[in-house]
Amino acid sequence: MHTIERRQAIVEQVRRRGVASLRELAAAVDASEVTVRRDVRALEQEGIVDRRRGGAAWPGGLTHEQTYQQKTRVAADEKSAIADVAVGLVEEGDAIVLGAGTTTREVARRLAGFSDLTVVTNSILVAQDLARSSVEVVVTGGSLRGSTFALVGSAAEASLQGVRVRLAFLSGNGLTAVRGLSTPNAQVASVDRAIVAAAQEVVVLADHTKLGVETMMQTVPSESIAHLITDDQADEDELEQLRRLGIEVHVAHLDGAPAADDEE
Repeated sequence: MHTIERRQAIVEQVRRRGVASLRELAAAVDASEVTVRRDVRALEQEGIVDRRRGGAAWPGGLTHEQTYQQKTRVAADEKSAIADVAVGLVEEGDAIVLGAGTTTREVARRLAGFSDLTVVTNSILVAQDLARSSVEVVVTGGSLRGSTFALVGSAAEASLQGVRVRLAFLSGNGLTAVRGLSTPNAQVASVDRAIVAAAQEVVVLADHTKLGVETMMQTVPSESIAHLITDDQADEDELEQLRRLGIEVHVAHLDGAPAADDEE
């Protein structure tokens, strides 16, 4: 296992367990404790995990949020597979909103080949990825939130008033059947609510690391979510609760198999 793959596996183990010993991590990634200790130290320096005596812990708290760069290292393959499924919901002639986030950016990269599409976004990175394409890009106003390259604040919310699109794609930081989609940041939550109000249907993009997780600010209540696109590592019990609420669940497979959609 290469260093990058091993560290991604360590991150996933710590996220799932909350706290993991060096021995447990070494067994999980088939490496020595010395190697894992070095990996944990590197991951702590990047702010992804907290180092504990004899192991590592997942940074906790309802207000904790990783930086954009840290998020790109979590469930990267799953986010790519989710984006492949998400783009299948978009049609030529559509008008959509893409919120800020690592998964929505993956979707944007796949939309560059469209010839008749309008994308409204509050993400500087999404706009950048679509800048040289034939897609018409409408960027909201707002104040730049440097940690996520997102435009937030009253100007961003005001620019979304009066906008009407068919689909809005949002990712957030946590998703549960009880609270819906949530984020640790109040400004982000306010903009996401404005995005929801502009769309006929809301599509949530949430890899398995976000399911069952709650953060401080609710952005989209479960009853307002039309589609959830997740990956095949998602907890089935959590998915079943979301299905019972009428959410259409699409499961992206890392092996490239067609997405498993709920039957009507």
